[in-house]
Amino acid sequence: MFCIKQNLMSKTTIKIDVVSDIVCPWCYIGKRRLEKAISQLAETYSFDITYHPFELNPSVPVTGLNQQEYFEQKFGGEESYKRITNHVTQVAAEEGLEFNFDKQTVTPNTRNGHRIIQLAKRFNKQAEVKEAFMKAYFTEGADLSKTETLVAIAEKAGLDRNVTEQVLSDTEGVAEVIHKEKQIQELGITGVPFYIVQNKYGLSGAQPPEAFVEVIQKAALEESSV
Repeated sequence: MFCIKQNLMSKTTIKIDVVSDIVCPWCYIGKRRLEKAISQLAETYSFDITYHPFELNPSVPVTGLNQQEYFEQKFGGEESYKRITNHVTQVAAEEGLEFNFDKQTVTPNTRNGHRIIQLAKRFNKQAEVKEAFMKAYFTEGADLSKTETLVAIAEKAGLDRNVTEQVLSDTEGVAEVIHKEKQIQELGITGVPFYIVQNKYGLSGAQPPEAFVEVIQKAALEESSV
């Protein structure tokens, strides 16, 4: 167990950059596991979490694809599709998440969703919007290919409807998402979820809470010794 000397008036702030997609099941599972780790360490550290865009399949048309057909083709048939989705549903349930793949009919292009998440950063609402999109998709089966659906979810999560609609009405935010994705690729990140702690330590995949705790404490110890 690591310990850290702290100023009695403040906590050490731990910066965590999260690279993920809103339709990635392991990204949602990883989000919960990271949150559990943060909860364990909240009395010791403050956290600055930033979500960065990653599109699992940017070639998906704006109107989306039939989800079951898409995944059956991707995974090699209906049997494989059911086996994989049943497994990830069980893992998600262990983290308190409800996945309903039977409610999902459309695999969306996620660029507009990422544009809204980057918009949400300006208003300190990234975590709320990210969570809202993932819950809507995995639990409620929302069609995230529809602009009106994205706007409604974002509004419920705390974003101003008019601001969100304005962003999606033109190309605002597109270049930002593309630029961030290019930066991520240049870092060699090819899969998600991926986490960068204090701009130094990288964790790949939906790690268990204890893995996050270990890296966070290690990074904090090094920060205190500088």
